[in-house]
Amino acid sequence: MRFFAVTACVSMVAFLAAGCATKKYVRNTAAPIQAKVDQVGEQTNQNGQTIEETRGQVKQVDQRAQSGINAAQERASTADQHAMTADQHAGDAMNRANQAQKESDENNRVLTGLRQTVANIDDYKLQTSATVPFGFDKYNLSSEAKQDLDKLASDVKAAKRYFIAVEGFTDKTGPEQYNENLSRRRADSVVQYLVAQHDIPIYRIQMVGLGEQKPADTGRGREANAKNRRVEVKVFSADQVTAALGGGSSDNTANRSDTTQQEPQTQPAPRRDNESNTPPRDK
Repeated sequence: MRFFAVTACVSMVAFLAAGCATKKYVRNTAAPIQAKVDQVGEQTNQNGQTIEETRGQVKQVDQRAQSGINAAQERASTADQHAMTADQHAGDAMNRANQAQKESDENNRVLTGLRQTVANIDDYKLQTSATVPFGFDKYNLSSEAKQDLDKLASDVKAAKRYFIAVEGFTDKTGPEQYNENLSRRRADSVVQYLVAQHDIPIYRIQMVGLGEQKPADTGRGREANAKNRRVEVKVFSADQVTAALGGGSSDNTANRSDTTQQEPQTQPAPRRDNESNTPPRDK
């Protein structure tokens, strides 16, 4: 009985000793693991904090980026508005430039026409003419010749800038010197009539006696001689040029003051004795 009790006690002691050893082993084994777990937990907590901080930073960066995007969009919108305004201004400027170019072209065209007009201001053109016939060895005007001169003078009344060319002629019959003098008398008769009867200023008339020169008919018969005994009266005017400058219409209605500047009327030159004694005369 006592042996059994001793055996039981020994067994209990051995069991307790084994249990203590196992518990110590477990504690020794679990302690590093627990330390590792604690280290991992602490690292996890730190990582969580870092993540939160990173999230805060990312949020701040995102906010700043969004603010930058919004500001960029506003600036882009403003730039678009400025670009549209600039386009409108450019369009207006282009329209003004085109209008200015049209006006410049028109001004150049007018200026070119004006220059041409001014260049031709002295370009007198034939306005009207008349041929006054004369009888054999005569220099007095017939009634028909006076009617022709009356018509010519009426055409000149409206002119402002003009001159009259009076050229006297004879046929080839007779001495050359005599015919030159006779042609001047015939031209002078025409001039005297225009000045005295129609108030044509003498300074507007240019007279010349050409004698046998420039025959109207080169023949030798009576008909040819009759055609050559003449005075040609030609009126040259520059009014068509000055009318282009805009001053022609008003000038025509103004009273001409040049009639007060008339020179003394020229009387026909008397026939000299040696001329009257010359037997051959024009026919």
